[in-house]
Amino acid sequence: MSLAALTLSSPLTVSTTTKQKPRPPHNPKPKITCSSLTTQSQSAKQHLLNLISDQERGLKTQNDTNKRDSIIKAIDDMAVLGRNTVTTGDSLSATWQLLWTTEKEQLFIIEKAYLFGTQAGDVLQVIDVDNKTLNNVITFPPDGVFFVRSSIEIASSQRVNFKFTSAVLRGKNWEFPLPPFGQGWFETVYLDDEIRVVKDIRDDYLVVERAPYNWKEKSG
Repeated sequence: MSLAALTLSSPLTVSTTTKQKPRPPHNPKPKITCSSLTTQSQSAKQHLLNLISDQERGLKTQNDTNKRDSIIKAIDDMAVLGRNTVTTGDSLSATWQLLWTTEKEQLFIIEKAYLFGTQAGDVLQVIDVDNKTLNNVITFPPDGVFFVRSSIEIASSQRVNFKFTSAVLRGKNWEFPLPPFGQGWFETVYLDDEIRVVKDIRDDYLVVERAPYNWKEKSG
């Protein structure tokens, strides 16, 4: 309803004038939509993938501090985008293939595989949320494999606790069991239909993609 001011223009007439409110300047706030968030995520993800694309799963990054810092900054940006998401549900269950890591033990095995007359093939993390299992797997084609079995428990919307239960180094006609060695946690800070980004208890980082196949443990 407008405000009216009554003005006496003569003893016999009364006129009514309308006072209009000044309009505020048009300055709409930018809206955050699902599509804009998706675009932002895709841009950040592509930037991360570009950074790690020539790093040989992390081997080159070990001696390049600047590159490592740039990659971790990109991972932190992905974590911001994934901050309020649940990453420990059914979509966590998959065979994940290594793209990049800072984990020294994995990188050592990948780098030194030639000492055993072979080279590392796919490096995998196989998670089954329903059965509460995790296998870390390094393959040595055509027949070799090293894998560590773990049990897992969902701790929060992004954190998973794990405990190593056994390890096996296996060739074509032989198998060498190893004792279990440790426990900890990891957080999947970003997860989508293609990749997963992880930080763990030791401040190591992991970037993996969904493998085009499901790895299954074979009997020796």
